[in-house]
Amino acid sequence: PTGPGGRFPDQGTDHVQRGDLHPPYISVPATSGPHYGSPLAPAPWGVHGVRVPDEVLVHNLEHGGIGVHYNCPDGCVELIAQLTGLVEAAVAQGQKVIMTPYLDMDTRIALTAWTFLDAFDEFDEERIRAFIRSHESSPNAPEARVP
Repeated sequence: PTGPGGRFPDQGTDHVQRGDLHPPYISVPATSGPHYGSPLAPAPWGVHGVRVPDEVLVHNLEHGGIGVHYNCPDGCVELIAQLTGLVEAAVAQGQKVIMTPYLDMDTRIALTAWTFLDAFDEFDEERIRAFIRSHESSPNAPEARVP
C-alpha cells in the first residue's frame, strides 16, 4: 500500500531484549526494525508525556499503529494541545495511535507508520488525519490485525 509520507525500506521485525545492540534505524523516528517484545512493548495507545523508546514504538507500528511525535525543546503548549486532541479522538474511536515527545528529530512534528514517515513543522490537522486514515491498521504493517 501507498499513502502520505515518505516510504523507507523495511528493516524487519526481529525482537531484541532491552540493552541488546542492533543495527541503527534508517529513519528518525524509526519506522521498522528490531524492537522489544512483550512485556516491554507495545506501549498503550494514547498520549505519553515522556519519550517512548524506538524499540517500543516500532512494536506499536508493527501492529498497524501510528506514531505522532513532537519536538518542542522550548515548550509548545498550543501544539501539544492540538496533537493531544487529535490523538485522543482517534483512540476514542478505536484507532491505534500513540503520541510521544521526540527531541532527536529535525522537525517539530513527525508521523510514523510501518515504513512510512511524514515530517513537518507547522500543525496541519488535515495532513495528520489523512496520514492516520491511510496507514492505521494498514495491511502494510506485519501484524495490523493485532490490537
